[in-house]
Amino acid sequence: MKKDAGSREDSVKNIVLTFLNALNDEDFEKARQCLSDNMTFDGVLGHRDGAEIYISDMKKMKFKYSIKKTFEDENDVCIFYDIDMSGKKIFTCGWYIVNNKKIKSIKVVFDPRPILEQAEKK
Repeated sequence: MKKDAGSREDSVKNIVLTFLNALNDEDFEKARQCLSDNMTFDGVLGHRDGAEIYISDMKKMKFKYSIKKTFEDENDVCIFYDIDMSGKKIFTCGWYIVNNKKIKSIKVVFDPRPILEQAEKK
């Protein structure tokens, strides 16, 4: 594991943190700049191919991320965070793979039951 990478602006950890902070600030242009054009997203509730469709979804959902812990190993970043999804705080783990200073892949896992229960009540 790289110990000095956390201090570099272009470390994979900082690229991912810049991305998440941009989403929190609803600066979707800055968030988009952190993504590879052909990035992929895999999550409990869906899959997306490509940065444009992913950012389009993020503009609609406007999630807020509260980071609890970050791990970095070579091109991989793992983050534990609470995501505010429509008023529900969901503990989530995200695995980000960075290549050429751009996020190439995002995989997230969480317990979807609170979101599904909320959807059933509507």
